[in-house]
Amino acid sequence: MTLRFHPSALALAPLAASLLAGTASAQTAPTQAEVAQRVEKAAAWQQCTGMANNERLACFDDWAREQRELVTAIEDKARSVQASPNAQASGVRAEVAAALASTQPESAPGTTPSGSAGIIGVGLEQGCRDRQFSELSRFWELESGSSCPTFSLRGFQPNTVAIAGSDEVNRQPTSPNPINSATESIDYSKQAMRLHLSLRTKLASGLLTPKDGTLRDSLWAAYSQQSEWQAFNSRLSRPFRNTDHMPELIYVYPTTLQLPGGWLWRYSGVGLAHQSNGQSDPLSRSWNRAYVMAGFEKDNRFNVQMRLWKRLSESAAKDNNPDLTRYLGRGEVTVGWNIDSKNSLRATYTGFNKRGSGRIEWTHTLGDGLGNSFSGLRLYTALFHGYGDSLLDYNFKRTVFSIGLSLVDF
Repeated sequence: MTLRFHPSALALAPLAASLLAGTASAQTAPTQAEVAQRVEKAAAWQQCTGMANNERLACFDDWAREQRELVTAIEDKARSVQASPNAQASGVRAEVAAALASTQPESAPGTTPSGSAGIIGVGLEQGCRDRQFSELSRFWELESGSSCPTFSLRGFQPNTVAIAGSDEVNRQPTSPNPINSATESIDYSKQAMRLHLSLRTKLASGLLTPKDGTLRDSLWAAYSQQSEWQAFNSRLSRPFRNTDHMPELIYVYPTTLQLPGGWLWRYSGVGLAHQSNGQSDPLSRSWNRAYVMAGFEKDNRFNVQMRLWKRLSESAAKDNNPDLTRYLGRGEVTVGWNIDSKNSLRATYTGFNKRGSGRIEWTHTLGDGLGNSFSGLRLYTALFHGYGDSLLDYNFKRTVFSIGLSLVDF
């Protein structure tokens, strides 16, 4: 694992170039003692690697402050050298170059993405897209170095376009509420196109976590939409059978609790979600829920994410689906496995009751981007079995296989 230079250190490149060109004065040159002291401070990160987790975080915070002071001192010295041209620049350039080279370690022994807790991220520029951080840290921006700006658009659940085939199709949806039971059967096809859009944006961060610390909590707004398009059903003029809409408000708090077996508790959170299919009676379906959640990971290869929810009550007359939790249960657990850099496997169980459902998803990256970038285009396959494949089918059991493309990964 390689650490990159602090952005301020990289910004000194033009100044270093001017020094190499030979413009300095003997009066502005730092003494050997000054250079040695600053280099010693820059290398102090090595003392932190053998400490316990909390002490290590504090040690690296101190090191980061010393590093910023060093870079500021070098910038000030370089400005004064530029302002006083002199042939003795050769006496300064080597000392400044040595200080620049020591502002960041080339590698940090004993650190891993899953347990970085902000240490590796000191001064990195890529933020939530920096793959030196663990997957969960980048996804929820749990550390200062893995954070991206507020109100930037990011993906949430997989964004996919897929062809889906099922063993059954719900041609006459029903509900315990009489006004939400269809009176006629509609000749829907078992094959369809499936479109899934899921986006989120960070509204705020650092609400409850220390402003000068390495961990960051965050508040998010998200929106997910799943549509089933009867694209192959010319008999019905290719209608959309159902579209589910789900806005959410989510708060995430980071943790660094070590668990047995090398697992790390990475975050906890709470959320509010509304889900509806936007149709009129008798096909209207909707519900509201509040949930708590937690995420765990190991070696940046395995992760487990859990949610437990409580449905918010509504009047019997307005409840489109009063028995919904009997089928969708009261929570879900997702297990993820990053097999390698191109393949990921994810399994989700929803229910915690006698019914529920299971879903297995596999994604495979299709090529890499130009230069050092990563491709966001992926082959996507999913197998679903159980209740609640869509909100309209909350009480209808079916098996669905989907294959298509995941268009974005951000």
